[in-house]
Amino acid sequence: MRGARAGSKVAQDAGFRHHKPRPFAPADFEPYEGGADPARVSEAAHLSAQAFVQRGIANNDPEVSRRLIAVAEEEGLEVLAELWSEAPAHSLPGALWRLYAVRAATMGKPEMHAARFQAGAHRAQVERIVAGVAEPPTAEEMKKMTGSILSGAFNGDFAHALERTAAYCRVVALGMTEHADAADFSNSDRGTKLTQQAKALTATAADLEVCARLWRQDALD
Repeated sequence: MRGARAGSKVAQDAGFRHHKPRPFAPADFEPYEGGADPARVSEAAHLSAQAFVQRGIANNDPEVSRRLIAVAEEEGLEVLAELWSEAPAHSLPGALWRLYAVRAATMGKPEMHAARFQAGAHRAQVERIVAGVAEPPTAEEMKKMTGSILSGAFNGDFAHALERTAAYCRVVALGMTEHADAADFSNSDRGTKLTQQAKALTATAADLEVCARLWRQDALD
């Protein structure tokens, strides 16, 4: 997914506050510029992603799981962006980047995501169930759901975690289009922006679904 750089108005509007480097929303998935050797950067991305997943799967320690889930909040999403944001969408680091970024965006503005999820749920009953959000879809439930997805990624079925996130993205995207239609009457620019963000989020959902299929085929690296 593409968008503005970290530190942009989009990132500021996402509502993130942290004493570490400022994190940013899934709409800000723009690769960083830099002079590092691309091959070495790619290798580091893949090795670090493998370490995250393997450590989570290999451990039954709840504290390890908690630390893996909370890494974006504790270290700042930019730390993970430096590792994984340039990785191909259909790769393990690319998939992990999207899982963490979707959670970070939700944690930043849970009320907004709850409203969007609720607005889109009636148009995506299957995806609503797959996402696993309890009823009613409150802000607190949004936070619990994204936490449970990451927990499942490291303790359960990684492919299912990807599919749950994809389903969540699709429902939220539908809610955004509902809000965009309403905004068009009073603020066409905002309506257009929401529509574009919804399309980008739908593309992220499709990428995650591909990654889930590749994981089940033992072909996601």
